[in-house]
Amino acid sequence: MDKTALNRIVSGVYVVGSTKDGRLNGQITNTLLRITADPVYVAISINKNNLTCDYIRASRVFSVSILSTSVPMTFIGLFGFKSGREVDKFTATGYRIGKTGAPIVIDHATAWLEARVTNEIECETHVIFIGKVEDCGTLSDAPVLTYEYYSTVMKGKSARNAPTYTPPEEKKTIAAEKKYACTVCGYIYDPEIGDPDHGIKPGTPFSDLPEDWTCPICGAHKSQFEPVV
Repeated sequence: MDKTALNRIVSGVYVVGSTKDGRLNGQITNTLLRITADPVYVAISINKNNLTCDYIRASRVFSVSILSTSVPMTFIGLFGFKSGREVDKFTATGYRIGKTGAPIVIDHATAWLEARVTNEIECETHVIFIGKVEDCGTLSDAPVLTYEYYSTVMKGKSARNAPTYTPPEEKKTIAAEKKYACTVCGYIYDPEIGDPDHGIKPGTPFSDLPEDWTCPICGAHKSQFEPVV
C-alpha cells in the first residue's frame, strides 16, 4: 500500500478548542469536514490520548479556528507539539469565549466556528466528533493555511498523534556537517540552512548552536536532537 497517495487529500490546518470544569485547551488538527449545508454540521478527528479529546467528551462542545499562512512556527509548536497537561496554551494567546463556552482562538486565524457535539465515532486511535455549528465568522481575508503549504513551504511536520503522522525516513549524509532531527516533533536542523528566524546563520554546524537554542517548532532543547544517519 502506497500511503503517499493519502498526501493528495486536500486539508487545512486548524486549532480545535474546548473546555472542561472552567479550564481551556486546544490543539492543532488538519481534519475538518463540512458535512451538511443547512443546518450546518461538521466533523473533526481527535486522538484519544490528547487532552482535547477529554475536554470535548466532557463539555460536548468545540471550536475550530481556521489558520492563515502567516502563522509562525512557534504557534504551531505550542498548539501542535505541546500538551495542555504541561502548559497553559492560552496564557499568551488571543482568544474569546464563544456561545457554547468553547475558547475561540483569534491569533493567526482567518475564520472560526463553534459547534455542539451530536455524535461521536470510535476509530481505534481517534474519535470523530460530529457537531452542529452554533456560530461562525470571518476574521480576515488572509490566505487559508493548507496542509500542503504547511508541509512543503513551511517544512512543517505532523505530531505523533496526528492522522497524517508518518515516521521520519532515515537519510544518509556524506557531508561533514550532519543534519540533526528533533526527537519530539521531527524537525530537522540543516546546517546549510541554519535557523535565520532565530539568529542562526546558514552554515552554522549543530555543535556551534548556542546552549539556549531550542527547536523552532516545539521548543525542545538541543539535547533532544539526534544526528540523521
